[in-house]
Amino acid sequence: MKKRSTPEHRSRRAAEAVRETVTAFLSEEARDPRIGMVTVTNVRVTGDLQRAVVSFVVHGDEQARRDTLEGLSHAASAVRRRLGERLQLRLVPEVVFELDRGLEHAARIEALLADLRRRGEPAP
Repeated sequence: MKKRSTPEHRSRRAAEAVRETVTAFLSEEARDPRIGMVTVTNVRVTGDLQRAVVSFVVHGDEQARRDTLEGLSHAASAVRRRLGERLQLRLVPEVVFELDRGLEHAARIEALLADLRRRGEPAP
């Protein structure tokens, strides 16, 4: 008997396909000079497969982050078209890019903890 795919399994598979497609798009097709050195860190696809949120980090300063986010937002429709060609879905998810600030946040916490250690105060 064939197992049915659960909604969670479908969204995980779709997220992986979106990640692969976005990564390939960035390395092969993206020609927008605003898009800098980008690493896709995560993709979340809603359970109804209507929206894919692509988290990324940019290797550069704050201006490079802003420019890249603007360039990627502009390229979202091209990425969606490429997804439509690749995925076997009735509806192709809307693609939304968001800056992943996780590494930035972790570095800030580490700096605060290092400052506490220098002062001799116990870390929380």
